[in-house]
Amino acid sequence: MPLTDAVIKQAKPRDADYWLSDEKGMRLLIKKNGSKYWRLKYRFGGKQKTLALGVYPGVSLKAARLGRDDARKLLSLHQDPSQVKQDQKTKSGKATDSFSVIALEWWNQQKGTWTDDHACRVWKRLEDNCSAIWTKSINDIEAHEVVSVVRQIEKRDALDVAGRVLQDINRVGRYAVQTGVARYNPASELSGVTKNRKTEHRASLPREAMPRFLLDLSRYQEKGRLLTQLAIQLLTLTFVRPGELRGALWKEFDFEEQLWRIPSERMKMRTEHLVPLSNQALDVIKKIQTISGQYELLFPSERNRNVPMSDNTMRRAIFRLGYDGNTAGKPKANPHGFRATASSILNEKGYNPDAIERQLSHVERNGVRAAYIHHARFLDERKKMMSWWGSYLDELRLEAISGNVIQVNFQKS
Repeated sequence: MPLTDAVIKQAKPRDADYWLSDEKGMRLLIKKNGSKYWRLKYRFGGKQKTLALGVYPGVSLKAARLGRDDARKLLSLHQDPSQVKQDQKTKSGKATDSFSVIALEWWNQQKGTWTDDHACRVWKRLEDNCSAIWTKSINDIEAHEVVSVVRQIEKRDALDVAGRVLQDINRVGRYAVQTGVARYNPASELSGVTKNRKTEHRASLPREAMPRFLLDLSRYQEKGRLLTQLAIQLLTLTFVRPGELRGALWKEFDFEEQLWRIPSERMKMRTEHLVPLSNQALDVIKKIQTISGQYELLFPSERNRNVPMSDNTMRRAIFRLGYDGNTAGKPKANPHGFRATASSILNEKGYNPDAIERQLSHVERNGVRAAYIHHARFLDERKKMMSWWGSYLDELRLEAISGNVIQVNFQKS
């Protein structure tokens, strides 16, 4: 049965890639990330072949059928559509498969799932750092050339940028393979090739340091602002990104359902993020409500109640507790590091790695896929996991209070 625009628009992603058939060999590939690719299946010279006809909705159903019909005309003349397409590219002299062209197509496909600022950063990062491969055909780029791009960035001591650029090149290469433009991805085997800093940029606490830290944090009122202490407590209980916590609004919390719904516009990937709230997290939030419940924000700035507290407020508080990397017996820590601490402990305790990753909101996904994952697959599991995590932190703090914690000396490397 021929496809219709309505059927195509309603086609939802699944756990694995699948096909929708049209007519005369044309099919639509639905990727598990929600992307949709037109393909023409045909035989030439006794071999089964596939011609890429474009990406929906950039290439409409009508346009894809016109491309299919053109290809079938070539077949009737005993010409291979794929070879004719390649020959036309060569004769025209247009590098339609250049890295820059493919990168732009990939970027346009992805940017709707990102914030505008993040999209601009990704494109500028590629433009600024990939000049050596920018105009080359994606099919002519070798792995060693990608490594060379990375090494040039590392020479500037921009190790974080080097890692992100390698990740971006890998995603562009994967997109090129998926759309039938490239035979292979030149960055697919380069995991681990980038250099790492000896000192972790986002310092995280090891499990053995957590009891002492939680005890120190419980006594922070003696040294600083109560709302700052509660912010750090909620951060350890939810391990969201610090920026997501600082911008939290009261309207995002469902106390009956024990759920924090962070809207898409506040998330890095522009996808709503669900944070199950343990009883311990709810207790902290109720304390916060007595301080800032009359405002829109949970953590307003002391100077202007309509804007969030400074991004350095929690960091400075943690440093004042002695976790600045310069205090004997205490390792360095910062707000973002609690994500890594929670991930490490939860993985060690045997929780589902996929559920942990979803709770960390690490995976790129479109809105349809996100809704499916959040509501149908991992949410119940994540509720149990977050409840256990709240109780676990209570146990760690009690360890320190009861004196059952072994003093560990942390040396600066």
